[in-house]
Amino acid sequence: MNFYIIIPAYNEEAHLKKTLQSLTMQTLLPKKLMVVNDNSTDTTQNIIDTFKKDYPFIQSITTASEKKHKPGSKIIQAFNQGLLNLDEHYDIICKFDADLIFPIDYLEKIAEIFQQNPKCGMAGGFCYIESKNKWVLENLTNKDHIRGALKAYKKDCFQQIGGLKSAMGWDTLDELLAQYHGWEINTVESLQVKHLKPTGHNYKKQAGIKQGQAFYQMRYGFILTLIAAGKLAVKKKSLRYFVHCLQGYFRNDSDYLVTQSEGSFIRKHRWKGIKSKLF
Repeated sequence: MNFYIIIPAYNEEAHLKKTLQSLTMQTLLPKKLMVVNDNSTDTTQNIIDTFKKDYPFIQSITTASEKKHKPGSKIIQAFNQGLLNLDEHYDIICKFDADLIFPIDYLEKIAEIFQQNPKCGMAGGFCYIESKNKWVLENLTNKDHIRGALKAYKKDCFQQIGGLKSAMGWDTLDELLAQYHGWEINTVESLQVKHLKPTGHNYKKQAGIKQGQAFYQMRYGFILTLIAAGKLAVKKKSLRYFVHCLQGYFRNDSDYLVTQSEGSFIRKHRWKGIKSKLF
């Protein structure tokens, strides 16, 4: 299977070398690996250039997305720029972060999943962070969800969902739209990826407002938004986050990200999940 990988990178001199090393040592090498240097001011480009000399499948472009680090938009803008600079001769397209260390057989195992299950539209492992000299699961989401840091999409699925949306919650919306189109999401607990820069808590107010806007744009409706915002606020241990989510939901003049039919599916899917946990 032909793997194309896009890695958005902004000031990643501390981690990018390890990420690229792990990907150039894969038992199944990618056909193309595009690093998008998002206007870095450190030595990120020097690291990219060093790897490009030794590995012909590595490419790079330099771009400048929004100067503000808006949650869910800056990184997808960079990804989309990378996508525009690649052809479509791929079977699997991956969006990987620039601060990960992949096990040596990661791409080979992901390829096996897609080959064994024709209905699989997305696949991925799990992020692990270092804590007290041990690598432990970065337990931020349910185990049926693939973290935005390491997404792999089958070409047909990726095209049917319309690519990645430049909005907060894009890595949940892509899975919902994939399921709307009849695709399955496969997570592989045995594929443990080291996450060198654990997900932080920056941009708290902005992130909450953006998340609330995303709930509106995904046509969640008020009750589902209330439940989802409450769940996130509990995980983040922040009542303010809950308030900011609701502010974002009600002060929203953005267009919907999904059609009415897709929105109806999303609501039914979410309620089904809630009922299964309650009963």
